[in-house]
Amino acid sequence: MNLKEIQHTFHTELDPLYGKEEVNSFFFMLIESYYQISRIKLAIEPELSVENYDTILNALGLLKNQYPIQYILGETEFYGLPFKVNKNTLIPRPETEELVEWIVRIQTANKQQIRILDIGTGSGCIAISLAKQLPNAKVYALDISADALKIAKQNAELNKVQVEFVEANILNSETWITDFKNSKFDIIVSNPPYVREKEKQYMKPNVLENEPHLALFVEDHDPLLFYKMITEFAVDRLVDKGKLFFEINEYLGNDMIQLLEKHHFGDIELKQDMFRKDRMVKAVKTINN
Repeated sequence: MNLKEIQHTFHTELDPLYGKEEVNSFFFMLIESYYQISRIKLAIEPELSVENYDTILNALGLLKNQYPIQYILGETEFYGLPFKVNKNTLIPRPETEELVEWIVRIQTANKQQIRILDIGTGSGCIAISLAKQLPNAKVYALDISADALKIAKQNAELNKVQVEFVEANILNSETWITDFKNSKFDIIVSNPPYVREKEKQYMKPNVLENEPHLALFVEDHDPLLFYKMITEFAVDRLVDKGKLFFEINEYLGNDMIQLLEKHHFGDIELKQDMFRKDRMVKAVKTINN
């Protein structure tokens, strides 16, 4: 069986699920990863075959069951950097790249040393990207999952940056006393769980059935649970005029503004992503906060 025949099988079995272009993308990503064969090489040598084709056919079976290609490969790209991912970490999204870009754009002109804390770091994509782009930053990253932190630490090594990782539960206020005693930050950023249980029905099976629910969902009756606790933490741990950044549920932008105003944050800015959804918010700690 040559690779062109396998590619045809991919289209026959997967096009109804994903569409021709995405299936092509999957196929070329897999042969590059598994066999170090590029799209161009296959175009030049259309009769090219491989000895161990069971590997790619196993991947085909997983894709038929809507298992994410990133988990099959064990890696993805975020903000131009490589990241390892697995079932213990969310797959980084483009809208989160926009959040990182917002912070980088604001901070690039600032050459002073700053301290950044990423809460709910997962794969470490936010913290590591900020550490890579802002050499004047000392970056810390917190997560409740030891398994996720294991991957995040590998990603920091992969991208040759220094990030201090902390295993802790931000919902437990004792964390503030024990893990961050006397610590102050210039920026706190978080992409916490924000999908309400009632929104599960709108999610694709590849996300719902594979990505960690711990990092995705909150109860319908308290959808701002994490935001409330992180905002209270930020009141306590941000320096005066320090900045708080969140990725948010697109339906809860006004609720987020009210929450931040309640805690006396100023310069609140709600920002849309590339799809015109309210997806990010920034606020500044006031001196009298």
